[in-house]
Amino acid sequence: MDLPNDWLALLALVFILGAKHGLDADHLATIDGLTRYNLRMAPSRARWCGTLFSLGHGAVVMLIALGVGAASTRWQVPEWMDAVGTWISICFLTVLGLLNLRAVLATPAGDMVSTVGIKAGLLRRLQATSHPLAIAAVGSLFALSFDTMSQAALFAVTATQHGGIGHSLVLGVAFTSGMLLADGANGLWIAGLLRRADHRARITSRVMGLMVAAISLSVAAFGLARWLRADVSGWYEGKELLVGTMVILALGASFLIGNWLARTPRLAAE
Repeated sequence: MDLPNDWLALLALVFILGAKHGLDADHLATIDGLTRYNLRMAPSRARWCGTLFSLGHGAVVMLIALGVGAASTRWQVPEWMDAVGTWISICFLTVLGLLNLRAVLATPAGDMVSTVGIKAGLLRRLQATSHPLAIAAVGSLFALSFDTMSQAALFAVTATQHGGIGHSLVLGVAFTSGMLLADGANGLWIAGLLRRADHRARITSRVMGLMVAAISLSVAAFGLARWLRADVSGWYEGKELLVGTMVILALGASFLIGNWLARTPRLAAE
């Protein structure tokens, strides 16, 4: 992924990347699990699970950005890292898309759909926690992955071209702020749905599940097209901000569509 040289454009792009990262299926699934557990164990804390998770995740991102920024005078991101990161992303997104599509189709009509994530499934036991620091610690563990570390390293190295380690920290804060916005809103939304658990909540969760699957598969297909076709890769250059914004708007639109379908009299009667 090529980052823009203009500082304000870079700052905006990193914020959007943070928000887009916060809408990753693993984030959505883990926040869903933490919220469900805390609704039983600590109801007043349930709505803040997304925020606490994001703060822990962001703390690790900023540490990586600071470390790479400090070492960037002696080290550059290897070229092979971009290729490896692309293929990891394609494979993971394809699997996540298929898993979430399966979850929507397999969930009984009277139940809410739970978003599926790979890391969330492997670390499912860690979701049974209610202490704020423990929730933040779960978020920090999720930051110890190749995609998160490679993104943080890439924009940290780029930031040093604008002034040094301070700029790396600013970009780390921008990334965390975007992720905090997405994950915090997701935690509040899930807590509200689970408290209602009515017909509208069930329909909305299905629409969101389908949208997560569709976006995961679409982004994976687009990443493969960029790898195989130079013209597609050339078209994408300079449009990272636009594409990231479109992903966020698509998930927001799915929430609105779910609410609209839930209000439709014919569907409400089913």
